Order: sequence, then structure tokens, then C-alpha cells
Amino acid sequence: MATYQIDPQHTAAHFKVRHMMISDVKGEFNGITGLIEFDPANLAASHAEATINAATVSTREPQRDKHLKSADFLDVRRYPVITFRSTKVVSTGDGSYELTGELTIRGVTREVMLQVESLTPEIKDPDGRLRRGASASARMERKDFGLTWNAVLESGGFLVGDDVDITIDVEMVRKPK
Repeated sequence: MATYQIDPQHTAAHFKVRHMMISDVKGEFNGITGLIEFDPANLAASHAEATINAATVSTREPQRDKHLKSADFLDVRRYPVITFRSTKVVSTGDGSYELTGELTIRGVTREVMLQVESLTPEIKDPDGRLRRGASASARMERKDFGLTWNAVLESGGFLVGDDVDITIDVEMVRKPK
């Protein structure tokens, strides 16, 4: 079993959601922390936990970011963190996995399945610590987490799409013994 800390300086969670039914808006969260225990010989013993500071949401548009932090969306004053705790890991091929777990947003917890790809072999960094990386993706429906704010468009449809595509790029460093 190898135990890793998520490196918050080299990890981000990206999201994409449809805007006005014509284009995608992308954003990200930074400052992700957590722990990953990985045993390729015994996946049932493997486990991942992550915490995201909800106030780090950024779409590079200050007014939109302010709205996303408000009670209409993430309500960061009442719910300052987004959390994920894995419940199951299954191999889907060479270096790829399905990571099932509980995602909590705005105090609502739902099961999600992350498709983990590109799990790299360990490398030694210049300071002698062992590191590895991975990418994971999922699609969720924002209404499942109480993110229901929307506006009807004059031409039909809605201002904000319901499906949210998530991509997580994580770099982890082996926890000192």
C-alpha cells in the first residue's frame, strides 16, 4: 500500500457546462487537498479522499464567479468545501480505473463514478520524493446537488445546462513515513 498526499500546487478540478444552449463555459477549482491510498495488488484496500475550497471557483469572469459563490449556486458561506470520499475502486484496463465514491456539494451527497485514466508510474522528484499523476473524469447533473438556479431564454431553453463535465488532474506525492 502506497500512501500519497494530493499536491495542491499541481492539482485542479475543471468543469464545463453549457451556456445558453450554444457554447460551453469552463472553470476550475484550485487548492485541492487530500489523501490517496493505492494498492494495485488489492484494489479493495485502495481509498481516496479530497477536499476542495469552494471559494476558489474561477471562470476568469469576476461577476460570474461572484454569482457561482452566491446562494444561487455553491453558497460558499454556508458550504465552504466540496468533498469526495471513495467507496470502491475497480480496474478497467492497463492503468485505468473506475473510482466510485460520495461527492458532497452544498451539503448534498450523491454517488459519482470517476473514470481514472493515465495513472503514471512513480518518479523521483529533485527532492527525492516519489510522485505520480492521474486524470479522472465524470459527468454529473447539477440539480442532483441542489444547484437548480436557472433562467428561461426568450428563444426557448435555459441559460445554464444541467449536465456538468468534470475533469480532475491530480499530482500526488508519497507521504513521508
